[in-house]
Amino acid sequence: MPKMMRAAVFEDFGGPEVVEIRKVPIPEPGPGEVRVKVEAAAMNHLDLWVRRGLPIETPMPHIGGSDIAGRVDAVGPGADDVPVGTRVVVDPSLGYRWYEGQDRGVSFEEAPFRIIGEHTQGGFAEYAVVPAENLLEIPGDFPATEAAAAGLVFVTAWRALITRARLRAGERVLITGASGGVGTAALQVADRAGAKVFAVTGGSDNARLAAEFGADIVYDRFKVDFSREVWRDTYKKGVDVVFDTVGEELWEKCLRALSKGGRLVTSGATTGSRGVTELRLVFWKQLDILGSTMGTPAEFREVMRLVFDGTFAPVVQEVMPLEDARRAHEILEGGKVFGKLVLVP
Repeated sequence: MPKMMRAAVFEDFGGPEVVEIRKVPIPEPGPGEVRVKVEAAAMNHLDLWVRRGLPIETPMPHIGGSDIAGRVDAVGPGADDVPVGTRVVVDPSLGYRWYEGQDRGVSFEEAPFRIIGEHTQGGFAEYAVVPAENLLEIPGDFPATEAAAAGLVFVTAWRALITRARLRAGERVLITGASGGVGTAALQVADRAGAKVFAVTGGSDNARLAAEFGADIVYDRFKVDFSREVWRDTYKKGVDVVFDTVGEELWEKCLRALSKGGRLVTSGATTGSRGVTELRLVFWKQLDILGSTMGTPAEFREVMRLVFDGTFAPVVQEVMPLEDARRAHEILEGGKVFGKLVLVP
């Protein structure tokens, strides 16, 4: 009989009620893989989308969780150079070949983009199997909960702002969803880049916290039309860059907030994926609209180095036991999170 572990599992798409804790077999690492004894796994909005159902092939019963930190517990063939017991954080992206091959003509079919916990089984369990090449050693006694909370959101914010939008010192940048995991990371990335940071969030508490994490000007979207306020606060110039993860609800206002020649980079759609685009704004202002998702191994390692040395600080609202996975889905879905929720087995 196989050895068993606890995991947060769902086998039907739906609301938080489909998530349950059950015993499942402990997975065995295959060629080039390692098994990690999970110490912490962070929630992302991606986990909500996967649970609701995406137009992808999701392995069922499914274990979510893209952000994983823990200790190497076992190694598969070809991964013998990874010492058992090493403390590691896991790069959640499985699409690095496509990223690194874009300029060399590598097609998506040759190297499809995938994410741990979305296209594969994830880390909301006592053990997880991941590719050995996705591991990054955690230095010293850096907390596993903070390592897990940092990976996906910081590499997403870094690639969107630094690689894709080419944010430069002295520019003005507007960040929507500033209280979310990616948003709190983006505030810090933009502040380090030397930009003047405008932030959009909801509620006075979130507005205050956004200012603490690097925002120069914060708009409460429940109280003001931020696009009008940006126009006034920039003396009718607008911002050079908008980084949007909210999508449909704020899309038109994001476009209006941009200056001539401005860049809008999107990597999320938490309120829906069908934003209305005023085409006259795009061609009259000569705007660039850019897409961005996750990042390369090099970008992941660069941003995690800055997390480990204290330059960036992952924001953790609550650390919860694995048994509270359903409640974590409910809290995140309710939009009452500043930063990240982290589950520990």
